Amino acid sequence: MRLALGQLTSGPEPAANLDLVRERTREAAAGGARLVVFPEATMACFGIPLGPLAEPLDGPWAEGVRAVAAECGVVVVAGMFTPAPDGRVTNTLLATGPGVEAAYDKIHLYDAFGFAESATVAPGSEVVTIDVDGVRTGLATCYDVRFPELFRAHADAGALLSVLPASWGAGPGKREQWELLVRARALDATLYVAAVDQADPGTSGPPRSGKAPTGIGHSLLAGPDGTVRATAGAEPGVVFAEVDAAEVTTVRESIPVLANRRLGGGA
Repeated sequence: MRLALGQLTSGPEPAANLDLVRERTREAAAGGARLVVFPEATMACFGIPLGPLAEPLDGPWAEGVRAVAAECGVVVVAGMFTPAPDGRVTNTLLATGPGVEAAYDKIHLYDAFGFAESATVAPGSEVVTIDVDGVRTGLATCYDVRFPELFRAHADAGALLSVLPASWGAGPGKREQWELLVRARALDATLYVAAVDQADPGTSGPPRSGKAPTGIGHSLLAGPDGTVRATAGAEPGVVFAEVDAAEVTTVRESIPVLANRRLGGGA
């Protein structure tokens, strides 16, 4: 299966960000992608009040993404914010396209490095997978990458691929952590991990200040053996990559870490 990593820099206006999704999805579809993955917070960037922008899954922003996916005949995964019952918002991935309609609410909230996502965002609790052209795919978001049990749960549900939209926080050593964690999660669960970050805002405008995680770029696809198969730079762009279901089977036969588990599940 051919997929596209749609690295972009979202701003504070959902309508303008939807235009970016439309443009990049058309580019990805023209390049043969069947799955197009956009970053966390594609709908609106962090660092602004999110409550006034949050919309339900049947709201105009999500409907706009559905229209783009239907027009291009591809599955699109993009980060948005939906209202939560307690007055906060939920950090939600919308997955939509031919034969696919699902949403994942970020389970692990980014209360780290001086930022408190939980102050305005309510956590999710459900593991979610989708099927794209016969490839079972798990959904995860940004800080989730630090919790290997979620990716193993994807594998236990039959996933051969996990997608990881992110808006990674900048700082010393953060790029190294990003790449290391993505590759480690691929090895933990012996599946592909397609990690799509917000582009570094400084590549297309003035650098943003504050503690809000606004992205560093360097999206990547890690193979089930932990090797990097495709990578982006810091700037916005579309990167194409291939997922081979047969390779996952081969790697799991060679490195049967899922079958060999003795703690936390497994046969």
